[in-house]
Amino acid sequence: MSDASPTTSPLPALSRARTGACVALLVVLGFSLGCSEFVVIGIEPELAEAFGVSLARVGELISLFSVAYAVCTPVLAIATGRLRRFQLLAAYSAVFVLANAAMAFAPSFEVLLGSRVLLGMVSGALLAVGVTFIPELVGVERTSMTISVVYAAFSVAMVVATSAGKIVADALGWHAAMLVALALAVLVSAALLLVLPRSGATDEPATMREQAALLGEPQVLTGMAIFVFGVGSVYVFYGYITPYLEDVLGMSPLGASAALMGYGAACFLSNLLSGWADARFGMRALLASFPAQAALLLALYLAGSSMPAALVAVLLIGVTMYVVSVPCISLFMRVARRRHPKALTLASSLEPMSFNCGIAFGTAVGGAVVSGPGMPLVGLVGAALSLVAMALVGATLALDRRRR
Repeated sequence: MSDASPTTSPLPALSRARTGACVALLVVLGFSLGCSEFVVIGIEPELAEAFGVSLARVGELISLFSVAYAVCTPVLAIATGRLRRFQLLAAYSAVFVLANAAMAFAPSFEVLLGSRVLLGMVSGALLAVGVTFIPELVGVERTSMTISVVYAAFSVAMVVATSAGKIVADALGWHAAMLVALALAVLVSAALLLVLPRSGATDEPATMREQAALLGEPQVLTGMAIFVFGVGSVYVFYGYITPYLEDVLGMSPLGASAALMGYGAACFLSNLLSGWADARFGMRALLASFPAQAALLLALYLAGSSMPAALVAVLLIGVTMYVVSVPCISLFMRVARRRHPKALTLASSLEPMSFNCGIAFGTAVGGAVVSGPGMPLVGLVGAALSLVAMALVGATLALDRRRR
């Protein structure tokens, strides 16, 4: 990540305590965004029953969120290039809280779906703006690991929200699970606006053309495609993990919640592994992680409903799930700094945008598998997509060497 450091005016001098508070709050922001995005996964059956819709229709709460996230994250980054970073943070935080409120009090499935789309439209932009503070707060040498911790918090929230949300929904109803996400969104948004500095390196105005040029870099485009197939390969399975654990593996609701907690721990490790792998090997690390992921998804298919073999495969898939993140972020930020220095905010938005493209793709494919051949086949389909992602890593490395 050494090439992702800013080249223009740095942040004003901050005390060590305030700097630490800023970094901590950015980590909590990652956690809050994950809670808001993934709380619906753990309560899919409850939502289907409450609104009288099919499980596949409830899956739209995930896939349409991801489509909105994927489309709006880069569009907002390009369209708001002339605005100051703190102003954007304030505006995105307000919409983030509003969308959470609409989601928590939704009276119908259509309102819930609309609130999820609104949430998806702003979540990636909010995370991208937040990430641009990190190189200035912690310095070049600690940027990779700090970003990996922010994304680790996001992935832990993914599973905490899924498992804890299910427990809360079983006890108090699905509205209560979303109210917890709303309360966290309000608290972290208010704290960020109080603590983060008002100015910094990315405040220099940038035109749409200056930023959009980053998307003409071939290794950036193939890097984004890695997420579509790599993340999508897991979400063929993970998008329906609660019914998978309960219906295929025969776990009780309490046992499924415990398994999801274990998956969260695996995902946290995966994010830290991503930062370490990037520092040591860069993108080359993905040439090993994706074959391992494919093998585990294949093992999940072969294990069928056999316990504990299938559950072990599930947890190990979590370890591989986020390795892709930091090496690709490093690639995007490095290309931006070297060739398109005014596109750093756009560069930081490409990971969450591409990741959610992968979620939308994988969830849609998973829905087709669940509705067609059946849920036990999600591992086999996911394994094939992981191998496509591995091939794209090779193409990206070749293109990057050529462009250098």
